[in-house]
Amino acid sequence: MTLKSLGEMQVGEKGQISRVAGGGQVHRRLLDMGVIPRTAVAVERIAPLGDPIWIRLRGYQLSLRKHEAANVFVEVA
Repeated sequence: MTLKSLGEMQVGEKGQISRVAGGGQVHRRLLDMGVIPRTAVAVERIAPLGDPIWIRLRGYQLSLRKHEAANVFVEVA
């Protein structure tokens, strides 16, 4: 398994969230939205300039900014 940040993943890649780094409001917001360790996640779309990134987890789609996605680390199979 490879550990990557969500910002480094490509469309179609799937994995399991390993950890959510950072602190403050961004960290709290990610956790509140269900971005927590041991959650399955898949990258669905990436905007042409790389921001935002659309992911699917827990049965819903979520849009993250690049700086938010950089704090989420995923074990990619």
